[in-house]
Amino acid sequence: MVFYKNYRFAIFALLLRGVNTFQQYNGMIIINVKENESIDKALKRFKKKFEKTGIMKELRARTFFEKPSVRKRNIRLRAAYRQAMLAESNKS
Repeated sequence: MVFYKNYRFAIFALLLRGVNTFQQYNGMIIINVKENESIDKALKRFKKKFEKTGIMKELRARTFFEKPSVRKRNIRLRAAYRQAMLAESNKS
């Protein structure tokens, strides 16, 4: 498998080779590139799918070790903040 630093170049390279799908196996992201579809649109769909998978969020979480107790506390603090914002928006 060839790894590209730039997603735009990866999609373009696949289009040049006559491949109409951008595929990675083992549960990875699959983007079907339609005929006459611009690279920008295909790239936008790829980015949306990539963002939905949560890979970057997990990668950032794995960059340093966080104790389970600290992780639970942060989850509780974020939930309390969201509840407060929701309650504030409902009052308006």
